[in-house]
Amino acid sequence: MIKNPILKGFCPDPSIIRVNDLYYIATSTFEWWPGVRLFESSDLKNWKQIRSPLRRTSQLNLIGDPPSGGVWAPCLSYDGKRFYLVYTDVKTKKGRFYNTNNYIVWTDDIYGEWSDPIYLNSIGFDPSLFHDNDGKKYLVNMINGFKGITIQEMDSDTLKPCGKRVEVYYGSGRGCLEGPHIYHIGKYYYLIAAEGGTGYEHCVTMARAEDIYGPYLTCPDNPVLTSSEDGLLQKCGHADIVETPDHKWYMVHLCSRPEKEIGGCILGRETAIQEIEMDSEGWFRLKYGGNYGQTEVNEPIVPDDKDYCDGDIFTFKDNFENKTIDNRYSSLRRDYNEFAYVDLNENMMVIRGEESLNSLHNVSLLAVRQQCFKCKAETSMVFEPENYQELAGITYMYDNLNFYIWGETVNDDGNKVLILLKSDSGNITDMIEPIVINDGRIRLGIRTDGINVYFYYEQNNNPVEINEKGKTDILTDEHCRGFTGAHFGLYVHDMLEKKAVARFDYLSIGGI
Repeated sequence: MIKNPILKGFCPDPSIIRVNDLYYIATSTFEWWPGVRLFESSDLKNWKQIRSPLRRTSQLNLIGDPPSGGVWAPCLSYDGKRFYLVYTDVKTKKGRFYNTNNYIVWTDDIYGEWSDPIYLNSIGFDPSLFHDNDGKKYLVNMINGFKGITIQEMDSDTLKPCGKRVEVYYGSGRGCLEGPHIYHIGKYYYLIAAEGGTGYEHCVTMARAEDIYGPYLTCPDNPVLTSSEDGLLQKCGHADIVETPDHKWYMVHLCSRPEKEIGGCILGRETAIQEIEMDSEGWFRLKYGGNYGQTEVNEPIVPDDKDYCDGDIFTFKDNFENKTIDNRYSSLRRDYNEFAYVDLNENMMVIRGEESLNSLHNVSLLAVRQQCFKCKAETSMVFEPENYQELAGITYMYDNLNFYIWGETVNDDGNKVLILLKSDSGNITDMIEPIVINDGRIRLGIRTDGINVYFYYEQNNNPVEINEKGKTDILTDEHCRGFTGAHFGLYVHDMLEKKAVARFDYLSIGGI
């Protein structure tokens, strides 16, 4: 059986394809760099993260993008020769105007380099690319303000929209029509979309037509997928479908698992999968009946020699023994190679500090998303601060307004101290009085039971746990009004001269 979610912790808006015997999923990354997470599987059950496609500033410049702006809902596709990725860079998402710039990149090798982007339009977010059976390509857009879905033919050589933009669908009546995908199956063009908003009323709806430009008939039994009030999987919506080699169908979709005591989703929005089938009337349905997301589904039959993926693991340990920074790291808005590198002589991660964590620009943070409710993260570091504006340590954070920083700096007397900072909606406070420490290496750790957050340190074989504890509720989608999820990370800032460096021995994150 496949147990949901298949991609745990901040992996929303999945787009899936199958190429021969392998499946690939792309998910949103928002203000996190590199842009778009890619995962690979041979069985739809075990997934391995591979190299992200948007790794150059020429492809994606996130500097200044707001929290939960940036890369929304990428669409991954394949036309038999090339891979394509359509994505939105959201520059503003509040007030009357959303600035949603849509681009396309391509590659012949999904594991290699991707092209520089071609600008498409700014009509709305969540665009997708559809390759029809006759070789024609179509750009599918939602209109800002949730005013409908458009389809426009694209030039296959220039990848520029070339045909008339036609409005084809206005939704099933649930509102917030977004995330459209088109499929040509048999005599019908099927349009799958998300409706209801990306919260607890989220759902997947479907319509179909015999012509690409419609008219589209709404499925009489929509929604195809949603969430029960007491189900483990909430916010089910924003889906994409894929066919297996033996002609079974599966739907991947966004979901969340709220922690009831804190009333929010610390792990953000994740990716789950459901088996679907076509009924006698030619509409897709969940194979197990009803329209609620299931926590377990049957897996397709896969030859033993193809079951090679190492899965989406709960334990992360990096001893910095490889020159290349691990694919699973993310940084805020910019390339982490600008401020971090591995010193292979000592097997240490060296991070140079710049702006503070509440900046929308040049933050020095190397982070990994939280993937289980009960876990801990720790590191050991050497840092020689000379000014109170220099700080290094470990952070547990959601965005630039909501975070904990547990780190080392100096006080006004020049003594090394540990400080514990909490930022709640941008209001930064000290949680404890500074703790004077000795020179030299120090181990810092953060532990959470899903509700409370605990902090500890060790120096000279003397472990100390801090009495003051935090809450995870400030790191939830609901509190932050965001679309991402909590992260643990290595962090340095130098607000004096932007040159102070910290050297980290390891980063360990694991379930407890």
